[in-house]
Amino acid sequence: MSLITVLLVIFVAFVVLFRNVSFVILSSPFVMPFFYLKRRYGREENRDGSVNADEQGFSLFQTLKRLYSGFAAYYLYRLSYTPSHHLRNFAYRHVCGMSLCADAVIYYGTEVREPSRISIGRGSIIGDHSILDGRNGILVGENVVFASDVKIWTEQHDHRDPYFRCATQEHGAVVIGDRAWIGSHTVILHSVHIGEGAVVAAGAVVTHDVPPYAIVAGIPAKKVGERNHDLRYSFTGEHRHFI
Repeated sequence: MSLITVLLVIFVAFVVLFRNVSFVILSSPFVMPFFYLKRRYGREENRDGSVNADEQGFSLFQTLKRLYSGFAAYYLYRLSYTPSHHLRNFAYRHVCGMSLCADAVIYYGTEVREPSRISIGRGSIIGDHSILDGRNGILVGENVVFASDVKIWTEQHDHRDPYFRCATQEHGAVVIGDRAWIGSHTVILHSVHIGEGAVVAAGAVVTHDVPPYAIVAGIPAKKVGERNHDLRYSFTGEHRHFI
């Protein structure tokens, strides 16, 4: 077997086994201008992803813009399943414009919307299959822990609006203080501030601010206890490889 054949087999095996890696590497130069323009000029499309009435007819420019936006969203999906923390972090920072500090960990399958409006502090851990809806901003402090399937929504439709739009209400950023612990399958809605060291129990729905070191649970989340105030731990960025 010739050297060229061996190299070809290795290349094909790499593409098949690490197809998301290949996709991300090849697509990053194409989608980088999209995320740059979003950061530079802000969001031009509706916040809920709908199309304005005057854009519903055929327009080559509008069609291409929607295709480009959709491909960028697909890129983020494929990126989230790329089996390399280093490549994912590099792309989140330098391609998508996310503020991702050193030693932060984002596990696989996390859905990210508007990455340039998301900031994650040093040593924080985002569990697998979480949703980070950064359309109105998400600020995560240092050494924060998200369990699996945490969902943060900073935007929502207005059921009272005849056109079911999002932009009819003021929606603020979600801010999470240092060393907060967010349990599995929790939902955090827009404009919520979660204080330093607070604990959100699994399955809770957080609709209002949570005081520092409070333990909250339930739907809607209410205070059920107080956490130890003497918290000293820091995370180093260690993580499970590939996922």
